[in-house]
Amino acid sequence: MSLPSPRNVLTLEGPIDLHVSAKVAESIAKLVKEKPARLVVDLSRVNYVDSSGLAVLINGTRDMEDYGGIFILAGVRDEVRPILETARLENFFLIFPSVDEALAAP
Repeated sequence: MSLPSPRNVLTLEGPIDLHVSAKVAESIAKLVKEKPARLVVDLSRVNYVDSSGLAVLINGTRDMEDYGGIFILAGVRDEVRPILETARLENFFLIFPSVDEALAAP
């Protein structure tokens, strides 16, 4: 389902919907608990996000902001971008084209 790497990157795959959002929330919470300076969520293999998935990502952002961390979405695909735009979240999230660019950002 998700493969956390030592560089605080959470790689997700497939649809992030009601069936998997609880697991994603758990993975994010585990990483946030370590209070990384930044957490990059790699969405390059995600083809759909429903409202439960969006809620998990929003909560992850807020949890990181609570201690001054940065929550980043990377590799948002063309299928997912309109979902973020419809929910008016494209400016809420910090989004980078790739994980490498997200990790390299100041």
